[in-house]
Amino acid sequence: MSEGDEALSTELRQLREEVAVINRHRLFTSQSTVGRMLALSFGRGLAFGLGSVIGASFLVSAVVYSLSQVDFIPVIGEWAARIADEITAGR
Repeated sequence: MSEGDEALSTELRQLREEVAVINRHRLFTSQSTVGRMLALSFGRGLAFGLGSVIGASFLVSAVVYSLSQVDFIPVIGEWAARIADEITAGR
């Protein structure tokens, strides 16, 4: 066996060992079935959607509250105050 063949054989063996390590990784073993993969994806989507809605709610309420405190622009201040009153009346 030549030196080049021996180096190629060593690299191939190392590559097989690395692929075996990757295949034993938690990500691949946890999603081993289609049903489990679908359930994890569905749960991840629900969590992302809920987080987006809650984050947007906090952001919009903070912006509306900030705008309601503005008195030097009468149109925006009154409009934001009405929105803030409607939000607080809904609680």
